This record gives sequence, C-alpha cells and structure tokens, in this order.
Amino acid sequence: MSREFPKIENYVVASDVEQRDGVGVEIYSGGKMIMEVFRDDTKMKREVTLYQKELELDVVEQAIAIFKKEIPHDYQD
Repeated sequence: MSREFPKIENYVVASDVEQRDGVGVEIYSGGKMIMEVFRDDTKMKREVTLYQKELELDVVEQAIAIFKKEIPHDYQD
C-alpha cells in the first residue's frame, strides 16, 4: 500500500500481446486479481474489467488513477 493509493493492496503493470494488444494495470487484493484497467491498442479503447462482484468506489477510483499515472495515453500501432 502507498500513501498516495491507500486502498490498493498491490498492483502490477502488465502488457498483453497474445489475446489482445496493449498494456494495463492489474489490481490485487488478498493475492487475487480483483480488477484490471487496460489500454487496448487494437480497439483504441481503454477498458475496466472487474473480477470481483462488489468493489469499493475508492478502490476503483484509485485503480484508474494508477492507470493514468503509469500507462501512456497514446495508442501504439
């Protein structure tokens, strides 16, 4: 946990070029991935996937803030 993002237990910046083409931030809690924010360069979209049914709004907002801090906005060819 960081002071800047106290609701986020752990996160990983990861790229995917097999099923999708892009990069994102995986958010973990209790050792399990609970959500992902992903920049898909093929679709030219940024997407959020929730892997847990109910998440605190603060967790989602902080995850998006981490994504914006860590991942460049420009799509790659």
